[in-house]
Amino acid sequence: MPLTLETLKVNPIDCTGHGVCAELLPELVSLDEWGYPIVDPRPVPPQLDREARRAVAACPALALKLMRK
Repeated sequence: MPLTLETLKVNPIDCTGHGVCAELLPELVSLDEWGYPIVDPRPVPPQLDREARRAVAACPALALKLMRK
């Protein structure tokens, strides 16, 4: 069975810049000068899948999503 690749996406309209995603997943999310996330566009590596799902679930604004490629 082939591995399904997912990428993180942030909805900039919904995001309120809490920074929780960058705290929970610094390997894939950094913050810009205003505290808004800059998300790595590459697929989430399998070893970070659990952390990525935790960051999505913890987003206070529900602005972070995992999208299938």
